[in-house]
Amino acid sequence: MEHHFDHELKALKDRLLTMASHAETAVNRAVDALVNRNLELALQVRVDDEILDQFEIEIDEMAINLLAKAPLASDLRLVTMAMKLSQNLERVGDEAAKIAKRARDLAQEPPLKLNLEIPRMSALALGLLKTALDAFVNRDPAAARALIPQDKTVNAMHKQIQQQLIGHMKESPDHIARCLNLLVAVKSLERIADHAKNIAEEVVFLCEAADIRHAEKG
Repeated sequence: MEHHFDHELKALKDRLLTMASHAETAVNRAVDALVNRNLELALQVRVDDEILDQFEIEIDEMAINLLAKAPLASDLRLVTMAMKLSQNLERVGDEAAKIAKRARDLAQEPPLKLNLEIPRMSALALGLLKTALDAFVNRDPAAARALIPQDKTVNAMHKQIQQQLIGHMKESPDHIARCLNLLVAVKSLERIADHAKNIAEEVVFLCEAADIRHAEKG
């Protein structure tokens, strides 16, 4: 019975890692589409989002089946974390889809001549997501804890870009539609960083049985 549980638990972890890889790819494609005005990549992200939705359903079903069988507290934490992680990854996919939709619209318009730090913000958000997923794979709570304060840097960049775009809309009303598309895209990048932070907090809980979701605010 225990051997069968271990086999099912490994299958759950493998499915979760596959979902994480798909989520990372979706964000990379969406960001590439936005920064490089790549219409083809923007269209591909919608397919990625549908795949992630299906992954979340499958992982939830696998986790629910395992909940009643978990023999150890650590196993129980892993199963419950799998459900939370898949939820965060599905939402990362949703944000990637939003970025891709805006990238698609922007690719069909002339580029705005603004010096926005979107590539740097994108790189930071992507880096946080990758670090959070690596921390899960490696069971590395120290790396997860170190990631959490970096979310504030992404928040600050989001605020700065937002102010630049609002200022530009006031000066150039004919650019409002393009600015609004960029505002939605950078908000999604900020949310992706939030989900990376959520994943990192879950890694700490998995490894240390410590809930730090509120303790590390401020």
